[in-house]
Amino acid sequence: MSVIQLLPEHIANQIAAGEVVQRPASVVKEMVENAIDAGATAVKVIIKDAGRTLIQIIDDGVGMNESDAVMCFQRHATSKIRTANDLFQLTTKGFRGEALASIAAIAHVTLKTKHKDEPELGTRIEVEGNTIRVNEREVCPVGTSFEVKNIFYNVPARRNFLKSDNVEFNHIRDEFERVALAHPEVAFSLHHNGTKIHELPKSILRKRIVDIFGNNYLTKLIPITEETHIGRIEGFIGNPELARKTRGEQFFFVNNRFFKDSYFNHAVTMAYHGLIAEKTYPIYFIFLDIDPAKIDVNIHPTKTEIKFEDDKALYAILHSAVRDSLGRFNIAPTLDFEQETAFEVPYEQRKQPVVAPFISIDSNYNPFQSSQMKNSGGSRDYSSSEALQSKGFGSKKYSPEDWKNFYNVEEEDEKVEQMTIETEEIAQEKHHHFLFRFPYLISTTKSGLLVIHQQRAQQRIIFEAVNERFIHTPIASQTLLFPFEVPMQRTEADTWKANKSLLEQLGFVGRLEENTLFIEAMPDFLSDDNVPKLIEGMMDVMLYRSIDKADIAFHLVNEISVAAARRFKVDSQDVAQTLTEQLFQCEHHSVTPDGKKILHTLKLEELDKNF
Repeated sequence: MSVIQLLPEHIANQIAAGEVVQRPASVVKEMVENAIDAGATAVKVIIKDAGRTLIQIIDDGVGMNESDAVMCFQRHATSKIRTANDLFQLTTKGFRGEALASIAAIAHVTLKTKHKDEPELGTRIEVEGNTIRVNEREVCPVGTSFEVKNIFYNVPARRNFLKSDNVEFNHIRDEFERVALAHPEVAFSLHHNGTKIHELPKSILRKRIVDIFGNNYLTKLIPITEETHIGRIEGFIGNPELARKTRGEQFFFVNNRFFKDSYFNHAVTMAYHGLIAEKTYPIYFIFLDIDPAKIDVNIHPTKTEIKFEDDKALYAILHSAVRDSLGRFNIAPTLDFEQETAFEVPYEQRKQPVVAPFISIDSNYNPFQSSQMKNSGGSRDYSSSEALQSKGFGSKKYSPEDWKNFYNVEEEDEKVEQMTIETEEIAQEKHHHFLFRFPYLISTTKSGLLVIHQQRAQQRIIFEAVNERFIHTPIASQTLLFPFEVPMQRTEADTWKANKSLLEQLGFVGRLEENTLFIEAMPDFLSDDNVPKLIEGMMDVMLYRSIDKADIAFHLVNEISVAAARRFKVDSQDVAQTLTEQLFQCEHHSVTPDGKKILHTLKLEELDKNF
């Protein structure tokens, strides 16, 4: 009996589908690219339940006749390739003929199409598991409509691995926007569960970028153009003001095909060296026009990884082109050997407002009278521990099980190594405290000296107070007389909406209008000047950390506690004693929630060794 045998067609197609169709977004990508290849001038994408229930792509391209409509579902059926040499002259999106066969293998597909040369009737085909169930003539407009229903219906394991609707739809939108950016000359629309997400008319590239990502980009895009013997580079890069803490809108296209490349990304990022802060990333929309024979797009099933023949030369050209554009638009510093540089203001400080110096004189100052440190807090500073208690923070402690029930997720055990300190001794007795150089506080103990980082101690106290209460009772918030306006990109706005209930539980009430978030209320123990930096940190947590819901809450509460503790300063023995007592009532008193050291003990034995 022969051991080796050919796989049945339907199994082979399901295996191929595993490479080509990873999630609903893969279907959208392949279908929309097919529409572009068919010469469409308008493409409509309709999604239901993040693609689980329905993905429909409607285009006004040339359409297909009956025989082509049947043939397109066959594996390796393509109109793009005739000879092997054609692989090295590709100008279309798809070419391998695997997409439709793979999609039809794991979903119910209905095709309605009519070729532009057909007089009256088009073709309707229904496919299930690669088997054509219906093939009939039908009245339909010129172009093509694909309906893909019940994706992975016959591969339940793959369907179970799909993420939440919010995550899956974000992947769909990413694929949609990549194609829309590559083809501003084509009108696109995207609808999800009956809601219009994008309505993009035909336009030029700059307008297409603004239409997708918001008016905030309108005046902050810098054109980039460079032409060499290797190829042409054009597109837009972002003003350094648009640089973000996380990788946001970074797009490379080669011959209008989106691709990812960390090597070229490094070239762009290095061109911004000295212009943006560390650990921030520039935005860019860069298009490479290169001879197809000098690239290989066939090294990955999704075709997002591309091999370049002259990658080192392209790196140098790309870096130079970006740097040149920044210089031409007076963004990057230029060398001027005639200019006096002794009084040159660093770039990072140029945007800071110039304020006239102000001299404050204390007429009651007595050099022979000891002075007391002043609290630097604002008029509405509720960052002290007493204020937190007065605002109703309870002392009840919630277990990991409470977190699990609140978020309906699995909670991972977190183990923090504790320092060995005489906790009872410090917490129960009053000790002398010395206000050492800020932010350090020195406290005496029977066994030696204890050094406390004031703000980190306050951060831990506030974190545990907020964490203990908000799970079951929303944090008390104070309505602002004038709402804070925070410009937001599309992804940020969507993320705020997705986490709205959690944010309101934490005391933040906001209203979204187009690309602006209006913060109308926030926790009443935060001061006004906390808001901009705090919102930026919170968005960083919600957008880009690969963490589950419970961990998002953990990081958000930590961001809040950092902001609330930022202006805290011990100004008396009583405050120092209260801080110490409340710190040692915390479950984890030796480190902050983000793992920074709060305490350091200097034992008498160590002191004795030095004397």
